[in-house]
Amino acid sequence: MRLGINLGYWGAGMDSDNLAVAQEADRLGYSVCWAAEAYGSDAATVLSWVAAQTERIDIGSAIFQIPARTPAMTAMTAATLDSLSGGRFRLGLGVSGPQVSEGWYGVKFDKPLARTREYVDIVRKAMSRERLSYEGEHWTLPLPGGPGKPLKLTVHPQREHIPLYVAAIGPKNLQQTGEIADGALLIFPSADHLEETAIAHLRAGREKAGKTLDGFDVCPTLPLAVGADKDVSALADMFRPYTALYVGGMGSPKQNFYNQLAQRMGYGKEAAEIQEKYLAGDKEGAAAAIPERLIDQTTLLGSVERIADRMQAYAAAGVTTLTLAPAGFSLEDRLASLRAGTEALERAGLA
Repeated sequence: MRLGINLGYWGAGMDSDNLAVAQEADRLGYSVCWAAEAYGSDAATVLSWVAAQTERIDIGSAIFQIPARTPAMTAMTAATLDSLSGGRFRLGLGVSGPQVSEGWYGVKFDKPLARTREYVDIVRKAMSRERLSYEGEHWTLPLPGGPGKPLKLTVHPQREHIPLYVAAIGPKNLQQTGEIADGALLIFPSADHLEETAIAHLRAGREKAGKTLDGFDVCPTLPLAVGADKDVSALADMFRPYTALYVGGMGSPKQNFYNQLAQRMGYGKEAAEIQEKYLAGDKEGAAAAIPERLIDQTTLLGSVERIADRMQAYAAAGVTTLTLAPAGFSLEDRLASLRAGTEALERAGLA
């Protein structure tokens, strides 16, 4: 199992440290450095900045938002980043959610599965440098009856095949991801529930495409906080606002994919309470309502030995790249967490 690092959103208060974190991950042999975007910093600019100041580590978008860019622009950006980084780019895509898609980009959040499938088809065609023509429900290229003609990408990516990932949570999205992508980006993964909440659906998609999970990258992100095992409860408290935001506030009462995931993990009553309080403006109450076990199941907390045990569980569940989001109140804390991650992987016998 490989390790990755997720820098999250640029502009979240740790900008001055993020480059140093990426460089330390590069030095330690981490496999990939991911950057995110929502409605603040864009991921492409951050990744180009990181790629220019690292040597070996891959850079990846987790995610480029599908409503933010046409598929042809995404192919252009992917090819450019792959070329500039010397073949180190991984393309992660996702539909985002209805609030961001419709509120920020003005793109209707409908038929996300069909939209994702068409988007991936077009991006792959463009990156392969075929002359681009496509007839679908959501995109038609070139536009009919006008001056447009099929064009070919003029930039040559460093590699013939740029790895393509899709961020997926729901069963249908996971199955389609297994069918059309090279990897899956997961969030709030519990090793105890990973088979039924993710792996089984990915496997079904791979089988539909006539493939197996061999070579498919299962890539969840887990927050990491290192400390004494007796302090696990205090470490878990660090992630209460983070968990409350996603389970309680990401989306509407009817469309919160993270809340639905918590329900599938057996936290139906708790997920409803968290969401009710968060959407009513009681963020502290929502955070307090989160069971400590839910946080512990979806993060890496405690000593290096405890984290090593958890890593073994994730590897056994089918994870191939474990992406860490190290917490800390200082740069040194975050760098120490990165080193602890490497040590834990070695103790687990997974390096």
